[in-house]
Amino acid sequence: MNTLQLTLGPVLFFWSRDDILRFYSEAADWPLETIYLGEAVCSRRQQLRGQDWISLGQELAANGRRVVLSSLALIESESDLRRLRKLVENGDMQVEANDLGAARLAQQQGQPFVAGHHLNIYNADTLALMHSLGARRWIPPVEMDRDTLAAVLQQAASNNLQIETELFAWGRLPLALSARCFTARHYNLSKDDCQFRCLEHPDGLRLNTREQQAFLTINGIQTMSDGCQSLLPHLADISAMGVKAVRISPQWQHTAQIVAGYQHAIQALAEQQTTRIDLTPYADSRLVDGYWRGCAGIDSTGEAHHAHS
Repeated sequence: MNTLQLTLGPVLFFWSRDDILRFYSEAADWPLETIYLGEAVCSRRQQLRGQDWISLGQELAANGRRVVLSSLALIESESDLRRLRKLVENGDMQVEANDLGAARLAQQQGQPFVAGHHLNIYNADTLALMHSLGARRWIPPVEMDRDTLAAVLQQAASNNLQIETELFAWGRLPLALSARCFTARHYNLSKDDCQFRCLEHPDGLRLNTREQQAFLTINGIQTMSDGCQSLLPHLADISAMGVKAVRISPQWQHTAQIVAGYQHAIQALAEQQTTRIDLTPYADSRLVDGYWRGCAGIDSTGEAHHAHS
């Protein structure tokens, strides 16, 4: 059976430089195959600059970790483009391309890259196109359901497409990006004078409907789910489909416990044992898996999350 790999996605929230460095010094010891680094959401978040991320990546790589540098998903200016070029031309590490500009720059450099979920690859033809540009791994869009992904992977296999699949398996779902900053708007500030209020919300700013139902999470220019996606109960099926890796998206607290829980489940799967793992205590909102099951993304199973072989 295909043994799943475990990866750590980029930190999607705005944390201080000290908090970021502390987080990755801890993550260096976690059972991870790949660590993604970089600012993927907002170009104003520069507690760490491009060279800082590259240096941190080189440090982690020297400790035996595979490191990928994540690019911004929304390029809005020439300075954004300059920073992107610097990432792609780092010379050591692959890039996770979160927009087509990054994919093109990687292709021009002759660099293989990871096609991020923001590229919205929904079918095997688009996947083949990305592969022809140099993508050697891809992350399906977070809204893609299990059956659609199975069909894409089946067609890719029949076309003998050599590309790895990595699934977003834990965390608030990054749904959309806007040129407008919702956090600044919440504080009646302009985007250019946001006072970096995102720093006050290390897991984003939760948004309720008028009926006071949990709905979305605001993360600067990014809109995320309120619920925390957990694909833990589906790991056996995910592995059987030929998915190579599952991604944990960092959260402010308990990421280490979540990584350990997934690793334990993957190990049990490899040894064909049945195990029960409940990560509910480590999630700061309810667990959802609706998109994966082809339902509304906000839907949860309503059960404790199990992992069965």
